[in-house]
Amino acid sequence: MTFLRRPSSPPRGSGSRLLAAAGCAAIGLLLAGCNQKTAVTAQPSRLVRTEIVKLSERRQSITLTGDVQARVLADLSFRVSGRVTERLVEVGAHVKAGQLLAKIDPAEQQADLDSAEAAVTAAESQVKVATSNFNRQQTLLTSGFTTRATFDQAQETLRTAEGSLESAKAQRDTAKDALTFTELRADADGTITARNVEVGQVAQAAQSVFTLAHDGDRDAVIDVYEAALSLKFDGSKAALALLSDPSVTAKGQVREVSPTIDPKSGTVRVKMAIENPPPEMTLGSAVTVTGFIKPEQRIVLPWSALTAAGKTPAVWLVDAADKSVSLKPITIEDYETGAFVVSTGLKPGDRVVTEGGKLLSVGQKITFNEEARS
Repeated sequence: MTFLRRPSSPPRGSGSRLLAAAGCAAIGLLLAGCNQKTAVTAQPSRLVRTEIVKLSERRQSITLTGDVQARVLADLSFRVSGRVTERLVEVGAHVKAGQLLAKIDPAEQQADLDSAEAAVTAAESQVKVATSNFNRQQTLLTSGFTTRATFDQAQETLRTAEGSLESAKAQRDTAKDALTFTELRADADGTITARNVEVGQVAQAAQSVFTLAHDGDRDAVIDVYEAALSLKFDGSKAALALLSDPSVTAKGQVREVSPTIDPKSGTVRVKMAIENPPPEMTLGSAVTVTGFIKPEQRIVLPWSALTAAGKTPAVWLVDAADKSVSLKPITIEDYETGAFVVSTGLKPGDRVVTEGGKLLSVGQKITFNEEARS
């Protein structure tokens, strides 16, 4: 006969101890999870660089390019029409006042002069005949051998002949002037800047043949965008420098502002008188013209301080009490190289984060150097 052994039962009270141990383990795991969550929620203090907001003098300048031009530009032309037979100067040539520049064929004007000379000779002959007749009639009238009517007629004939002679002489002088007009001469010392005819071409009266830039005063001519004209510049003079050699400088003052705007470029032409232009600033030289705007007190911050609150520019503002940060929306007046100008949103004395703000969040504590960046 086989006997089956009943399994032994655990000692009394051992079940309670197992349940208690399992409960303690569960509580321990729960507490560990709570501590881990608390560690994740708590954000460490970050080291950043800050700056105290202050007003600083902002001095702006505007630099544009232009070229050097003569104060006086004269278009030289023949006063009579004709075929150009000689052109004696080229563009860029420096000429003296009265120097011969070009000629046209004088055949027509010479023929007119010859005709006028012949008319003068004929008129002089008529005056001689009329004078002789008048003298004879005067003698006869004194002796009583002629009438007063005959004498008056002789006197009238003499006066008419003298008038015809004066008219013929005037026409001869006009013909002489017309002959001189076949030669084009410089009206002043200067430089030829343009040529509009060639030898063999028929030049019409008053047609521009050469453009002459007179020696003397020089202007810097620039095209200025319209908005710049409303700025308040510091002084009436601008700094000029030769584009090819910035060491060559001069001062310029506005002399003339065009009353109209160029419809294509939207700019206004401004001419500036150059004071004592150096010899290197020759006609046509490219120059830079720099005008300085009156300095203003503005808040200027480095680029690294700029962030955004949604679509609005902002900076990280530091709370002086607990050293926490918050986003402060701002309005930007202007952007500069490496910096931006704040118009509204900040006031002098505020502390803002200038570096290290990329990983910050609202309300986060920070650590920074107490000294403001100079």
